[in-house]
Amino acid sequence: MKPTLIVLAAGMGSRYGGLKQVDALGPNGETIIDYSVYDALKAGFGKVVFVIRKSIEKDFMQVFGNRFDPGIKMEIAFQELDMLPTGFKVPEGREKPWGTAHAVWVARNVVNEPFAVINADDFYGYDTFRVMAEALSEPNLKDGSYFMVGYKLGNTLSEQGAVSRGVCSTDENGYLKDVVERTHIERINGVVKYKDENGNLVEVDENVPVSMNFWGFTPDFFEYTEKQMTDFFSNQIENAKAEFYIPTVVNKAIKEGYAKCKVLDTKAAWFGVTYPGDRPMVVNKFKELAEKGEYPSPLWSK
Repeated sequence: MKPTLIVLAAGMGSRYGGLKQVDALGPNGETIIDYSVYDALKAGFGKVVFVIRKSIEKDFMQVFGNRFDPGIKMEIAFQELDMLPTGFKVPEGREKPWGTAHAVWVARNVVNEPFAVINADDFYGYDTFRVMAEALSEPNLKDGSYFMVGYKLGNTLSEQGAVSRGVCSTDENGYLKDVVERTHIERINGVVKYKDENGNLVEVDENVPVSMNFWGFTPDFFEYTEKQMTDFFSNQIENAKAEFYIPTVVNKAIKEGYAKCKVLDTKAAWFGVTYPGDRPMVVNKFKELAEKGEYPSPLWSK
C-alpha cells in the first residue's frame, strides 16, 4: 500500500498578504503545492489529501481542481472551528484556527494508510519526499512508528521577519527526544533568538535541528491525537490564542512510551514563503531548478 500525503493548506496567509496556496511562483505559473505533489508522486506516494477551509474552496479548486495529471488520487478535507471532539463547542469570539494537529485530525475519515504531513507553503525538495516515502513504505510498520525530517534552524529563517519552528533534540540513535514549538525566531545582529512565553528574547544554536512540519505517521496517530485533543480542549478551549500543534502530540506520545519518532536526513534544500518579501527569492529558485533540468517546464503536461 502506497503512503498518502496530507497537505495543510488552510492557513490564511495573513503575514503574506494573500492565499499563498494558489500563488503562481514557477516559470509556468506553478505553485509550491504543484512541486510538492510532483515530488511526492515521483517518490512513491499514492494519494494527496488537501486540508483547506470551506471559505477558500472555490479559489482553491479553480487552481487545483483539474490541475494534475489524470489518475492522481485527490481528496479534500475541511478544517473549521466547529469541528471538535464530542462534547465541545467553539467559544464566543474564537477566530484563530486550532492548529496543525487539529488540521491533521480532520483528515481522519479519508486516510487509512501510513501518511506524511507537509505545509502548503514550504518547498521541501524531491529527496525529502523520497526518504519519507521509503520510511512509510517499510513492511509491517507498527503503530507508533513516526518520522520527522530535520533541517538546521539557521537554514530555515526568513530575511523578511520572524518565523515559528519546532526546535528538536535527538538521542544517539537519531530518535526524537522532544520538539518544542518556538515562535518569533529571527536573526538579530548575527545571533538567532526566539521569544519565550514571557516575551524575552532567548539565544538558540542555529545548527539545532528543527521541524519544518514534514512528518510521517501510522494511521493510529488520528485516534491518539483525538485523545490528546480532548485533554487540550478541556483545559484550553477558552484561551483565544491556544493552538494544538503536531509537536505537542508527538512529545506526549514519546514521553508516554507510545511512539518512537525517527529523525530522517535529507540532501534537499528547504525554502518557503512567509512574507511578501520572500516571493522574489522563491521565484528565482524555481527558475534555476527548471533551467538545471531538475523539473520539467511546464511541470504538468496535458
